[in-house]
Amino acid sequence: MLDILNQDIQFLPGVGPRRKVLLEKELNIRTYGELLEYYPYKYVDRSRVYRIGELSGDASFVQVRARILSFETFDMGPHRTRLVAHVSDGTGVADVVWFSGAKHILEHLKPGIDYIIFGRPTVYNGRYQFAHPDVDPASELQFSQMGLQPYYVTTEKMKKSGMNSRAVEKLIKTMLELLKNPLEETIPAFITSPLKLISRDEAFRKIHSPKCNDDISRARYRLKFEELFYVQLNILRYASDRRRKYRGYVFGRIGSFFNDFYFNNLPFPLTGAQQRVIKEIRNDVRSGRQMNRLLQGDVGSGKTLVALMSMLIALDNGYQACIMAPTEILAEQHVATITAFLHGMNVRVELLTGMVKGKRRKAVLEGLADGSVNILVGTHAVIEDSVQFARLGYVIIDEQHRFGVVQRARLWSKSDNPPHVLVMTATPIPRTLAMTIYGDLDVSVIDELPPGRKPVVTLHKYEDQTTSLYAGIRRQLNAGRQAYIVFPLIKESEKIDLKNLEEGYEALKEAFPEFRLGKVHGRMKAIEKEEEMNRFVSGETRILVATTVIEVGVNVPNATIMVIINAERFGLSQLHQLRGRVGRGADQSFCILVSKRKLSDDTRRRLDIMCDTCDGFKIADADLKLRGPGDLEGTQQSGMAFDLKIADVAKDGQIVQLARDEAQRIVDDDPQCGKSEYSMLWHRLDALRKNLPYFGAIS
Repeated sequence: MLDILNQDIQFLPGVGPRRKVLLEKELNIRTYGELLEYYPYKYVDRSRVYRIGELSGDASFVQVRARILSFETFDMGPHRTRLVAHVSDGTGVADVVWFSGAKHILEHLKPGIDYIIFGRPTVYNGRYQFAHPDVDPASELQFSQMGLQPYYVTTEKMKKSGMNSRAVEKLIKTMLELLKNPLEETIPAFITSPLKLISRDEAFRKIHSPKCNDDISRARYRLKFEELFYVQLNILRYASDRRRKYRGYVFGRIGSFFNDFYFNNLPFPLTGAQQRVIKEIRNDVRSGRQMNRLLQGDVGSGKTLVALMSMLIALDNGYQACIMAPTEILAEQHVATITAFLHGMNVRVELLTGMVKGKRRKAVLEGLADGSVNILVGTHAVIEDSVQFARLGYVIIDEQHRFGVVQRARLWSKSDNPPHVLVMTATPIPRTLAMTIYGDLDVSVIDELPPGRKPVVTLHKYEDQTTSLYAGIRRQLNAGRQAYIVFPLIKESEKIDLKNLEEGYEALKEAFPEFRLGKVHGRMKAIEKEEEMNRFVSGETRILVATTVIEVGVNVPNATIMVIINAERFGLSQLHQLRGRVGRGADQSFCILVSKRKLSDDTRRRLDIMCDTCDGFKIADADLKLRGPGDLEGTQQSGMAFDLKIADVAKDGQIVQLARDEAQRIVDDDPQCGKSEYSMLWHRLDALRKNLPYFGAIS
């Protein structure tokens, strides 16, 4: 049976060479099996046939059985014709209208024959009219089998070539008729029976030809479970293999570095969440297995302090530690923060970025090689071949979604034994997404803000309310504070956006002549950006006009106001990251979302969510539901874009958990993949691996 599913789609009756090219180019469908996995996006109930005399003005999709009385054509200009068929069922007369394809229609539809006409009726010139409906000879349709009609997404190119949803439906029905024997099962009965899952064969037949809504529900559940189960089995088998293969350095002692810092330098008491996470890391690094842990924490939750204290454990055990950050600004910020924390302690912290050159660079490289540099903070520069560590035992990757899998792996190879890895992100990731993208990592969460931090007050204003907006900004500036004003800069329209930023900058200079303004955007040279940022950090510049280059890595506690222009053009995650640039000191901070008045429902909901909560995890969940996983920041850049055909991690959290539990049970029971009762699963997984979404293993 697997052989027929691998059959070239060209040989399916009704396809042929021309349609094969179209299906492959437009839908990426090349085989019978790929067509089988092209699922309907909706269903329309076709169990009832209406009389024309019963139709009402607000009817949705309906079907009538009527006879074509005659055709009429109307000239609509060069090469355009409108074709109208007048039809009747004895209770009334209606019109069927086509604005293209008249020649094909006249060849196939004939007066005097009964047809089933299915579409949305509208009233035109006092008569019901169906525009481009589905039309089938009544003699060919068996009403007992019509039930729910599936609808498939098709592209404009497909429609122009006659490959609409109905055509796809017919191809799938033809294929299902060819599959005489039941499809081979892919999940053993000891899983399907307790979970009351229908067979794979039944699921495919019901999803494409359901008789009732229960058929659809049961088919979807089975197919979603299977898809998510093999994704989880893949992740967990990989994680299990890695744990068995790689032993970790044993950090068995807590020594003077950690204790000196804890008793003499700790700037404020740790929150309960910080204490819990440090214990989780401590247990990992002394266990003898290599740590791979994801640390999630909202902006300002104290991740850097946890990272530093965990690095001091590495130093106490004779190892070096390294932090890799995505930007020079963030790397420099980390060095400044860590150096301030370690004041008076004998710890050598060095920076390595593209800006570090000459004698300074040489000294850093020598210090890494001879072991005198304890902690290295850097950008991509740390993975260059010239960078050699004496004893690298601990690696922290900050905002990891900005690094590719290959870059992370190169950092790994700097050590004889794989170092312990802590991945940090300030972009909260919903639990179901974390299980699917970061399934091979243990997850720690700092879900508590340090005491004294006030939530940022978020307000929504419209672009024509500049008077009150400027008054609010001026109040903060007069109190000695600083402000960010962010403009969008989207790649597709960079020139327009850059013009908007420049014009906005000039307008703000006129509005605030008594204050110094700075300007930062991605097209500036690195050294120019650096100089502007430093002027803002020092307080010399009071207003920073910027694009999203300041989204990550700027820590200015005196900045208390964040204004986001055209906020409707940003996603929730990005808005939350930008808001996190303020609220870092003891003073009340504000985030003002400025938008045009005309907004879509989704956009208005997005801005309302931002005004209602500062909880990054609630925002991440809402973002996942609004945008879907493939659109979330991070999943695309790192090669983790989703390719799930029917499951949706935003909506199928319970199935994700169920699939993971089942997969975990199997991996725990058969870590070597050798038990005969699981052979079906391991063979299936090996066959699927080349097509499974690779949610990049951090290691």
